[in-house]
Amino acid sequence: MYFIRHGQTPTTGIELPGRKPGLHLSEQGIKQASLLGEALAMNKSLKSAPIYVSPLERTRETAAPIAKALKSRAKVEKGLIECDFGDFTGRKLADLAKLDEWKVMHLSASNWRFPNGESFLEMQLRLSQTIWKLMESHLGKSVIVVSHADPIKMALNSALGSSIDFFHRIEVGPASVSIVRYMQLGPSAMPQVVGVNLDSGSSFVRGSSHG
Repeated sequence: MYFIRHGQTPTTGIELPGRKPGLHLSEQGIKQASLLGEALAMNKSLKSAPIYVSPLERTRETAAPIAKALKSRAKVEKGLIECDFGDFTGRKLADLAKLDEWKVMHLSASNWRFPNGESFLEMQLRLSQTIWKLMESHLGKSVIVVSHADPIKMALNSALGSSIDFFHRIEVGPASVSIVRYMQLGPSAMPQVVGVNLDSGSSFVRGSSHG
């Protein structure tokens, strides 16, 4: 499974947009998505690969050039949507960083729930269910999902078998690709993390490395 974070937006690194509608890719983000589509098209294993995307604009805009390059079609999957940040949605990251709650969130993610929003445990559960559903629908095939930073980090953290408290330690940049090989499905699965936070120039993305 190829986990792709959406490209850069005008608020990347500045605000916590969450599920707020109307946020589109910046010019840089559009370029990133285009380059990523070209790179993935070099990967023969991804030709006509199924593509699933979070319903938000920035992910759909990232998926569009990828789907075109792979001669595939992007399907909306609600289970890939960004975490519901509740009352923190739309706030400046610099302001949030001053809050004691923000520090607690990073130290104890397993006990955290965003005010009037989603808990990380709930996000982890819906992601696991979504991943298993998609892989069951495409056994033996590569699947592309276009989502957001926290959901992708959570999926990678789960694949590594790490405590949910550590998922913030994973870096997933805009328009990056992370790859997980699922040998089997379900709670007893033993996934293999092939790559994390790869850019369009990576040989793993282009399919020229099979390490």
